[in-house]
Amino acid sequence: MSISLTTLRRGAAASLCLGALVLVAAPALADKAAADACAAGLNADGKAIYAASFASISSGGDVRGVVTDKTRSLAMGGKIDRGAARTNAEAAGKCLALAGS
Repeated sequence: MSISLTTLRRGAAASLCLGALVLVAAPALADKAAADACAAGLNADGKAIYAASFASISSGGDVRGVVTDKTRSLAMGGKIDRGAARTNAEAAGKCLALAGS
């Protein structure tokens, strides 16, 4: 049973592609881990803002714009305290900036 040179080349190419994908994904996972660790220290309203905003930020959205829109929506919907919305949004935004970088 012998392995052809073409099969070896295909295997090597597949290994290189897989390795490249792992290297590209590693920084994204580190950023999410840092953002999640930061968010763990937020109060309940900050966590709600973080959770509502994360998907948009991780897909390339502008942190300030997304956090502003999501915070306004949560506050107007009575899901977070309006009086502390700005402070909580700023704290959540700092954590989300880690995910967006």
